[in-house]
Amino acid sequence: MTYETLTLSFDEGVAELRFSRPDLLNRFDMPAHVEFVAALEAVANRLPDVRVLILCGEGRAFSAGGDFDEMLDAHRSRAIRNDMVKYAKLVFQGVADLPIPVISAVQGAAIGLGATVATVSDIVVAWKDAKIADTHVNVGLVAGDGGVISWSQSIGINRAKRYLLTGDVITGAQAYEWGLVTELVEAAEDALPRAHALARRIAAMPAGGVNGTKRTFSRITALLAAQALSLGLDCEMEAMASPDLPETIATLRKK
Repeated sequence: MTYETLTLSFDEGVAELRFSRPDLLNRFDMPAHVEFVAALEAVANRLPDVRVLILCGEGRAFSAGGDFDEMLDAHRSRAIRNDMVKYAKLVFQGVADLPIPVISAVQGAAIGLGATVATVSDIVVAWKDAKIADTHVNVGLVAGDGGVISWSQSIGINRAKRYLLTGDVITGAQAYEWGLVTELVEAAEDALPRAHALARRIAAMPAGGVNGTKRTFSRITALLAAQALSLGLDCEMEAMASPDLPETIATLRKK
């Protein structure tokens, strides 16, 4: 498959999925959703030869999340909102349920769904000054795409509430201190090499132990997702249809 929003490569048991639209801050619009899900399926189809997946981004952002124009389209169309729910579930579950370890290399901003994708990964390598935030509430939307689950699992529900109810930004260093990030690097360009070093180490270990451990952790995430993911997405789509959304987006664009 030819991709327009990402690149996918394989090298000695390690797959690398790279968000490749730095001019758009690697945003997660619908084309990116569709291609991301297809790329995860392509990785799954290469098992057991592929042992680890790395997620990374080009430029100054890992991924800056959603697209305002697409949100306005969804505001006007129930069909688009239904597609958003479908692909949001596939994105979250595709990472969480992949039966091999997933490592995110966060070299820059991870915002909204970008933060969810990074934090639902099994290992998160981040630059100490990277900006990480789930800013759904700042747009008048619900943090329904899985951030409630991934942040609560990593840093505890009380701290997750604090940051998902305000949309405040934290740094990679803060995220590392709290457990949202698991490996910290001093420079942005060090994130991907550190991720590859970890991937090579894991890929050299016996697959049965590694993959069985990942599948067991995935069960915990799946149980949480069964409780909250559908509800969160339903609430998000209700907010997407709110008459206040266009005005909120217009105000944010002026800022």
